[in-house]
Amino acid sequence: MDKFRVVLNIANKQSNLGFGLLALMTAGGEQIFSSVVFSCPCNELNFIYGLVFLLVPGLALLLLGYILNKKTWKLLTGFCQGQAKLCSCRTAVTVLFQINTTALVAPFTWIAVALLSGNYYECLMTGTKISPVQHLCERNHSKVPCENLHRFPCRGTSVRQTDREDVLLALKAQSQILGWLLIASVMLSSLLLTCLARCSSPISYLQLKFWRAYAQEEGELIESYTAKNAKELAQRNLQSFFHQKQAEPILTPSTKDWEKISSLYKFSTKGQFYSTLHRYVETREECEDGMMRMASIVSSESADDHPAVLQFVDDCTFPV
Repeated sequence: MDKFRVVLNIANKQSNLGFGLLALMTAGGEQIFSSVVFSCPCNELNFIYGLVFLLVPGLALLLLGYILNKKTWKLLTGFCQGQAKLCSCRTAVTVLFQINTTALVAPFTWIAVALLSGNYYECLMTGTKISPVQHLCERNHSKVPCENLHRFPCRGTSVRQTDREDVLLALKAQSQILGWLLIASVMLSSLLLTCLARCSSPISYLQLKFWRAYAQEEGELIESYTAKNAKELAQRNLQSFFHQKQAEPILTPSTKDWEKISSLYKFSTKGQFYSTLHRYVETREECEDGMMRMASIVSSESADDHPAVLQFVDDCTFPV
């Protein structure tokens, strides 16, 4: 799970590289799983057994993707604690779509690789009695009904070896066709969505690269700063407890401050902020003069909802 979390974090920060690593890791796991664990029972359980091995691991990977994505808990915590007003429904739907995009990489890879190998599909289809499979079986057996079709994935059937192999080859071909169609459809959908996001981007390509670099750096630094300051606070408390002396004061952000930087970021052209933390720093109240310091860069344009092209802004940037 730790390796999956690392690759998922990379996928959030570097989309192309991370998705590639995640897909390769899932494909390798499927190959090992298929060769070591999978064994078609060759009885009336063929359909259920093959279906479970084809879809259930994909479902498990989908749920794991949701669990390990910090943005999931960021969105859920905000709604459960009544902070939904911090972002519009359109922004929440956009963020949910971004979470699904990352979480669906591993399940689609698993199903596509499983279909290309053909083992699960062969076991699944030999456990059905649908007419196409029966017709395929009878055609390869000179109109002789295939009563032992569920035994085809295993050896020891009364059917001739060549006839059995013909049926299995036909089923494997169908499985591979479905696998390539799934891969092509996913790639085409990804291309179209990327083009749509780029065309609707409210900022230039170079600023988008700068924003992406900033989001990545801020995410890494906030992890280290959080660990460092938490360690200092824990050390102070332990020293005060064991030495029975007055603890030195340590300034920590208030609950409202944490809420401000932990909310989902909504892009707005009124203020050129690159994250909720940036917005908090630029607009927080000055204690010395009691005045609210406004952002250094302000635009007269109207506010926009979080565009899809800026999906990296909240990607695992802040701790849960």
